[in-house]
Amino acid sequence: MSDSTLREKGTGGPPQGLREFADDWATDQETFKGVHWGKAMMWIFLLSDTFIFSSFLVSYMTMRSSVTVPWPNASEVFSLTIAGQSVPLLLIAIMTFVLISSSGTMAMAVNYGYRRNRKVAAALMFATAVLGATFVSMQAFEWTKLIHEGVRPWGNPWGAEQFGASFFMITGFHGLHVSAGVIMLIIIATKVLRGHYDRSGDYSAVEIAGLYWHFVDLVWVFIFAFFYLW
Repeated sequence: MSDSTLREKGTGGPPQGLREFADDWATDQETFKGVHWGKAMMWIFLLSDTFIFSSFLVSYMTMRSSVTVPWPNASEVFSLTIAGQSVPLLLIAIMTFVLISSSGTMAMAVNYGYRRNRKVAAALMFATAVLGATFVSMQAFEWTKLIHEGVRPWGNPWGAEQFGASFFMITGFHGLHVSAGVIMLIIIATKVLRGHYDRSGDYSAVEIAGLYWHFVDLVWVFIFAFFYLW
């Protein structure tokens, strides 16, 4: 019996269901039907970024659990002195409020984008960018304060030497993401305001920017919980 006859009978090659599955993926007829490629690529990027941040946080937790030297007290390290009184985690609380609020403005921007209300959508995106820039500015202030107090990647005056390295790496990597997001928001908001997406009839770029921004905000929630509250 020839190979072609065997394939026709389904006994000389992959199972029929497997061949159909492979064909769907190869020809983009079912699996990605109706899916915007920009969204698909952003989801793939966010998935890879999730693995990176997860590795950082797991490594941080493993290191912190294994060190024998006392870990610095977050309430003392990240406190601000106001009117002679030390207020623990005040700056971090404000930073978190600002970044979480930016998720709300970004969600509304996406909503108005799909309503084709470009002026409101652009204004909300610019507001989101301002909130993101405010967050980064406060983070820069936090870094400056800690560096002035003697924190370095190789040590700190309050205990475990690993504190400085983990702090600068994790918060710095996240801050880099926020900074990139701010630039992206400004660019897309400018295009929205100029009617670029009205001409193309596709506001997916606003939603894609929203996906990225919500991811950045979500990551901060985990950093806040594991780094500042633990």
